[in-house]
Amino acid sequence: MQELRYNPVTGEWVIISAATNERPTQPADSCPVCPRSQEFYGDYDLAAFDNRFPALSSDLSSVEEIDSNLLKRGPSRGKCEVLMYTSSHGLSVPNMGLIQLEKLVEMWCDRYKEISKLDFIKSIFIFENRGREVGASLQHAHGQLYSFPFVPSRLEKKAKTLSDYYSCNRSCLICDLLTDNSFTKNTVFENDSFMAVVPFFAKFPYEIHLYPFRHVSRIIDLTAVEKRDLAHAIRKTAKLYDSIYEEEFPYMMTLYNPPENCGFVYDDSYHFHIEFYPPKRAKDKLKWMASVETGTWAFVNPTEPEAMADTMKRLEVQQ
Repeated sequence: MQELRYNPVTGEWVIISAATNERPTQPADSCPVCPRSQEFYGDYDLAAFDNRFPALSSDLSSVEEIDSNLLKRGPSRGKCEVLMYTSSHGLSVPNMGLIQLEKLVEMWCDRYKEISKLDFIKSIFIFENRGREVGASLQHAHGQLYSFPFVPSRLEKKAKTLSDYYSCNRSCLICDLLTDNSFTKNTVFENDSFMAVVPFFAKFPYEIHLYPFRHVSRIIDLTAVEKRDLAHAIRKTAKLYDSIYEEEFPYMMTLYNPPENCGFVYDDSYHFHIEFYPPKRAKDKLKWMASVETGTWAFVNPTEPEAMADTMKRLEVQQ
């Protein structure tokens, strides 16, 4: 079964997808996404392909209506892709060459441009889950792309908050944050185009956000130099994480772009950015999404963001 179901109590769509429950874990003796394997007949550099076990699918027809005045369902029409960062099984973002990561940013942009042309797509979400702690079923470096036929509630709330701020102040909220001393004092590092900061309002102990200094609403609006600097910032962030406990550090990396094909222009209000959510709160302890966070969306951060920013500022990594 694959469909959307609407929750009238919260105003949210839920994706029902039995296919995702069939996703395999990586076999101990092989990798299905290495060259000349299950997914690839030959070698490759970077690659994007449709997920075999998608939550959303572009070829779905309509679904049967439900006999209810309160409940409704809809087709889970969308697109889920797997984005391979490299053909080399042993490489991950922290030890990947900068040129390879630049090509990854270009691939993100290419897929975004192509998918945003589909008028039924309302939101494009690019992300990476690194480590079993955050549900990664494959160890080979990869990310994913989900294209939704609706705007997920948190993305909708973020877009509305930024739009409301712009309407009241005629300026971009994130641009203003990047000039606020109380916000920027938690800067971990920066390059010519991007700031890496532990946000004042961090939900996770080791959370880091990457913000472009120049106002751009979408990743596809970045210049060639900014794309290069973004690749550099992503790699340095991942290197910092691995240096905390001198081991591979799990994280969720999420890219934030505005809604698409919704009849509203976000060019002035929305500011593209990336957020990293590592689940660790100590070397051998995880921060779980337990009852409070899941049931209320109110996060409890067991650490002080300023202290965590100071800790990560002192870390030294080789570029």
